[in-house]
This record gives sequence, structure tokens and C-alpha cells, in this order.
Amino acid sequence: MALHKYLLLTCVTLLLFWGCQDKEKVRELDLREQQILAREKGFAIKEADYQSLLRIRDSLFAKKDTAIIIQRWPDDIAGLWSSKSVCRESNCSEYVIGDQRSNSWEFVSDSTGLYTRVINNNQVVRVFSAKLDSTHIQLHFRSDSSSAKNLELTVDLNRENPSLIKGTQTAGIDKSCNAKFSIELNRLTNR
Repeated sequence: MALHKYLLLTCVTLLLFWGCQDKEKVRELDLREQQILAREKGFAIKEADYQSLLRIRDSLFAKKDTAIIIQRWPDDIAGLWSSKSVCRESNCSEYVIGDQRSNSWEFVSDSTGLYTRVINNNQVVRVFSAKLDSTHIQLHFRSDSSSAKNLELTVDLNRENPSLIKGTQTAGIDKSCNAKFSIELNRLTNR
């Protein structure tokens, strides 16, 4: 009978030992499966990046049917102009009706568009983005978010003749006040 108890105890011990090993093997297999899934996700991300890069490369090398249009100022506008602006209306403390300002404006373009630089004492003070149609020029400037004051300028200009452009400029400061200026641009003879 003692032998029978000994054999039974040995069998139970072996079953428990094998059962523990099975649980450890299951844990190891789960860990391996998680590692494989993480690797598969990493490869999927790399595959998506690779496919995206292939699409970008293909779009760069693909022949386009449409030509890239680079805007340029007409010769009678491009270049340097002297400006005179006079404040006509204002509810801003920064601008007084009758104030006059003079500086140079340069109409320039590059592959990104049309621009107008305002130059004072050989320093660029401001750069307007520009739009042009057959007779009308629209300029826009907005200060960046780091500026102490939120300044927005819009300018509407019309060509009077090859050496004269006239229009108005509206200045808004912090969306709390506005000022309007009349603007007159005269072609500089030495461009």
C-alpha cells in the first residue's frame, strides 16, 4: 500500500511539474507572438512609408501635360517705384489724418508668386503678397503671430499710365482700429 501511495504521489508530482512547464511554455509562446506582432506592425509602417515614397518619386518623374506657369509682373510694373502715402481716415492712435510717408516699392516675382517689397533707407520694411489682373493690383500683408501688434494691410492699386499707379491702403491694428491712406506710386527712372 505504501508503494501505491508513493506511485500516486509521484504521478501527481509529475503531472503538476508538466502542468507548470506547460504554463511557462504558453507564456513564452504568448511573448513570442507579441514580439512577432510588434515586428509585423513595424514592417507595415515601413511598407507604408516605402509606398508613399514610391508615389512621391513617381509623381516627380511623371511627365505632366500641364506646364508650370510662373507669374511675372508686366515690364511696365516690374521694378522700383517711389511712393507717397497720405492718411485720409483714422481711428487709430498710431495714424493721424494728414500724416505723409514716403519710401520705395519694388515689384518682384519668383517661382512662388508676385510680391511687392516696401523699402525705407535701403532696408526692406515689409513684403506684400500680390495679385494682378489686367488693370488692378491687390497687395496683402499680415504680421506674424510673434509681433506685438496684429497688423493687417490691404492695398488696392490701379495703373493710371506707365509711370503712375494710384490707389488706397487700409491698415487694421489688432482688429480694433482702422486707417485709410491714399497712395501714389511714380516710376523711378533709374531701375
